[in-house]
Amino acid sequence: MKMILFVLHDGTKVHDLMNAWKKTGASGATVLFSTGMGRIIQEISLHEDLPLMPSLSDFYVQSEELSRTIFTIVNDDLVERMIAVTEEIAGDLNMPGNGILAVLPIDQVRGLIEHKKHDLGKE
Repeated sequence: MKMILFVLHDGTKVHDLMNAWKKTGASGATVLFSTGMGRIIQEISLHEDLPLMPSLSDFYVQSEELSRTIFTIVNDDLVERMIAVTEEIAGDLNMPGNGILAVLPIDQVRGLIEHKKHDLGKE
């Protein structure tokens, strides 16, 4: 088994990506809001320029600006198809700004329930 870990920079594509992963065979995925080092450093420099009387909104990062870190565990035979559909949705991952994907080996999994098609509703 493998874990696919993907940082999607364009949060507007997360629903399309989740649908594509499901159709490809992922039984589930976890999606987290995340931000990278570059954005944090940029935010620190922006906060140095805050007005004398800032509002609370000056301190919050809008969710649209956050990346989505997504991970799923799949059988080895799905990995290449998962990467292909990810690039169909997010764009060429060799190009900047589309995202970062890593595939990690999994030695053991506990608590993972593989859903059959009839468990997921009408397909």
